[in-house]
Amino acid sequence: MIDEPDSLKTKFLDRRDELKSIIESEKESTRPVALDQQRMGRLSRMDAMQSQAMSMETKRRREIELARIDAAVKRIDNGDYGYCVKCEEGISAKRLEIDPATPFCFDCANKSEKNR
Repeated sequence: MIDEPDSLKTKFLDRRDELKSIIESEKESTRPVALDQQRMGRLSRMDAMQSQAMSMETKRRREIELARIDAAVKRIDNGDYGYCVKCEEGISAKRLEIDPATPFCFDCANKSEKNR
């Protein structure tokens, strides 16, 4: 059973705050890697660059989750939560349990995947 909209909105807002806090605390790991070979060797620099790339990808995924949360909160506020943004049919409760921020019903999600 999915949560009531107000309870769900609270969970979304809590998760949004958590993600923003994590992104802020990890800013250092996405900064450019220094090219000073006196401070670190080539392999160490490559490791640092790989670590930076992984941190940047993690940040990108968190930002996508933030955008999905913001969109879901807007749908709750507008009374549109639980309805597909494409076909406006209801999204199944089971699908919302798995991914509460999903904007699409199963059929529309499959159609957009096939069009990629």
